[in-house]
Amino acid sequence: MTLPFTIRVPVAEDVAAMARLHVRSWQETYRGVVPDDVLDDPEFVSRRERMWTALITDPRYSTTIAIAERDGELIGLASSGPSMGELMEPALQLYTLYVLNMNHGSGAGAALLEAVLSKKPAQLWVADPNPRAHAFYRKNGFEFDGTVQIDGGIRELRMVRSAVP
Repeated sequence: MTLPFTIRVPVAEDVAAMARLHVRSWQETYRGVVPDDVLDDPEFVSRRERMWTALITDPRYSTTIAIAERDGELIGLASSGPSMGELMEPALQLYTLYVLNMNHGSGAGAALLEAVLSKKPAQLWVADPNPRAHAFYRKNGFEFDGTVQIDGGIRELRMVRSAVP
């Protein structure tokens, strides 16, 4: 079966599109959760461009990144790497997973998750409330472990999964 999209590793030329997708995804998903002045900040895209440029080009970062594209247009992105913060187990953390709303249900999210985590045990932080994301991660083997944090004024739940068979 041919997927309606392609998953691949991004290159530096993808950074501008990745930054726009990242910001648009936040605007679609977090409006009402994240303050509008953050979502609508004119510098938001350029900050994300700098972030993705560093993650893709700087060898000091050990980040695995994948993008999903359809007909030459980016529809999703994901990244993972070593766990950060006080909770270091599992040692792998999903940092980002964004798929544009119009592509939800396409399989792109699951394909991106597989591309950056494989079947390895991992942890992630997910905004709360975000019932669609919570259901997606549960479907993919993650469970809420009871840990909650506030990051940048956003309530986040920690979800963890063991290795997937």
